[in-house]
Amino acid sequence: MHYNMMLAPMEGVTHPAFREIAVSMGGLDVVCTEFVRVSRAPLNESLLRRAVVRLPDTPLSVQVMGNDADKMAEAARHVSKAGADIVDINLGCPMPRVVRKGVGAAMLKDRALLFRVLRAMRANTSTTLSAKIRAGYDTADDALKIAQTVQDAGVDFITVHPRRRCDLYQGVADWRIIRAIKQHVRIPVVGNGDVWYAKDALRMVEETGCDAVMIGRPAMRNPWIFRQAAELKAGRRPFRPSAEDLLAHLDRVRTRYEHLFASRKHGATGPFKELVRWIARATPPRLEFASHALRARTTRDMMNVAQRCLRPLGPEELDLDAYGTLALERSGQVANSPPPAVSVS
Repeated sequence: MHYNMMLAPMEGVTHPAFREIAVSMGGLDVVCTEFVRVSRAPLNESLLRRAVVRLPDTPLSVQVMGNDADKMAEAARHVSKAGADIVDINLGCPMPRVVRKGVGAAMLKDRALLFRVLRAMRANTSTTLSAKIRAGYDTADDALKIAQTVQDAGVDFITVHPRRRCDLYQGVADWRIIRAIKQHVRIPVVGNGDVWYAKDALRMVEETGCDAVMIGRPAMRNPWIFRQAAELKAGRRPFRPSAEDLLAHLDRVRTRYEHLFASRKHGATGPFKELVRWIARATPPRLEFASHALRARTTRDMMNVAQRCLRPLGPEELDLDAYGTLALERSGQVANSPPPAVSVS
């Protein structure tokens, strides 16, 4: 597998503007779209054109979500034709509004259905096919069986987020599950979950044996994380952003978002607040930056708050270095104990 670092699909986040900015920061090998919902209705060609926006020299993964084998096969063909380098199926979304419809992580409960859907997709596209899974629905006991089902259906690689659906986003990702799956499947495995610092990306590979690393929300919190990981891997001193670097990034995103979301009723305010909320997690809690910024009513007001709160900070006061010196986040772990009970039979 020739990919090292991948941007995870995130609903409402990984639109073309975010992907473009993420790639420009360096160190990123693959970007992924938000999921494209596949229902009984014909695939929305307009939505597909908005999602499948390629960047020069950066492979694009387009994620689809659905549970009808025929419709998902058709979607795989359309997505491939639209220019996707990778067709990815969402088997990990834990949100109640999603699982109630029997899609996302809900499909992990029915391996026969999962096999039929993936097999139909495989038969309908020669494009690289991948699946992003969670460790299970209510238990991780079947994690290996799920991974083997994905492999047997002909998928080219699998991404593993080692939480169960019932965990939502709570607790700490159990990287032992990634390691167990890697040891029991032949296809490449991409690790995902609680890679909060660049050093964690290298540690995940070392401790789990995974072939590549996918990062989602931590890349919203620290837009330099992919660059830092690449620099660490190359043995170079990793970049440590200053407050001025962070402010320049925020202003660049604000400008780009205001253009992208100009037609929305509230413009870019919502998407920009979402980004600011994650970046605030890397700032000193004493500043209460998030509470001040998220009360702002416009993107410009948020930038004014950011200028006031962040400009006085030194780089050592921001939790944005490659090593997680301030350790404001809890990174994923591989304990010395055996992995949770998982069955291969």
